[in-house]
Amino acid sequence: MKLSHLALGSALALAACGAAFAAMTNDSVMVGGAPMYPTRNIVQNAVNSKDNTTLVAAVKAAGLVKALEGKGPFTVFAPTNEAFDMLPKGTVATLLEPKNKAELTSILLYHVVPGDFTFDTLRADIEGHGGMVKLPTLDKGHDLTFRMNGPHNIEVVDDKGNVAQIETYDVNQSNGVIQVIDRVLMP
Repeated sequence: MKLSHLALGSALALAACGAAFAAMTNDSVMVGGAPMYPTRNIVQNAVNSKDNTTLVAAVKAAGLVKALEGKGPFTVFAPTNEAFDMLPKGTVATLLEPKNKAELTSILLYHVVPGDFTFDTLRADIEGHGGMVKLPTLDKGHDLTFRMNGPHNIEVVDDKGNVAQIETYDVNQSNGVIQVIDRVLMP
């Protein structure tokens, strides 16, 4: 009898662990080959994405880790490594130098909008404002412009007129949401 109770207990524990894992992975989105869990904050998830290593290095160099681990909610428009590679040669290395921390911080904060902006929220705001909406970023005095480009494609336009496409929508975090984009935005 004891063996069957032990076996039953082990089976129940295994089933509970499996259910918990399934629940976590069903709500997660894959970014850069890693699941992004909605129970983790922006930084805890981003460090696992192979597509966002440059962004993570920049966040660390700018001293923004604690801020992005904060309560939020924040919406981060996260450029991929390929987006950073599109910048003129040497730009990333120059920005990562300690003497350029203020400029790097400004650029990174320009990619963050206070609030929780999912695809549906952004689309509703765009449609409610005649096809285009401006949202203030954490880089004070600078906005990002959003517009639809097809039924399920939102474009992000920076102050210089550069256009980024959102590649992966609604990567939910415990303190906001990440929208993965294909271009670095410039204030």
